[in-house]
Amino acid sequence: MSDSVILGCPRCSAINRVSRNRLDDGPTCGKCKQHLFTGEPVPLTSDNFHPLVERSELPVVVDFWASWCGPCKMMAPIFAETARELEPRLRFAKLDTEAEQALAARFGIRSIPTLIVFRNGREVARQPGVLQGPQLRQWLEPHLA
Repeated sequence: MSDSVILGCPRCSAINRVSRNRLDDGPTCGKCKQHLFTGEPVPLTSDNFHPLVERSELPVVVDFWASWCGPCKMMAPIFAETARELEPRLRFAKLDTEAEQALAARFGIRSIPTLIVFRNGREVARQPGVLQGPQLRQWLEPHLA
């Protein structure tokens, strides 16, 4: 395992290389100088999906959701709390399936919420439906960096 990791900046999408032993130190983007981790899920779009998910060497958990979905609304605070607890060992992101229909179709999203863990841009785990906090953390345990 390399002693550094490549990640995209959630603000400007610039690609950054960060030492693994410095991930907990609040690393900032080399281009825009903003924090690479905020403890909040990052909104994904077709514009930032490639640098934030496909280029990331850090595992990324994506919540595929929609604003009209009741279970998605139930899952949102659980997902946000888990992001605060587990970042920067994982990156957390949310993709609005209504706004980004092409990306939702690309990953075959048929029910929401659906969580997908990506590692080096490849899907490594998928979980449809709502998970409570302990269930979510247990499901993510094998993917922690």
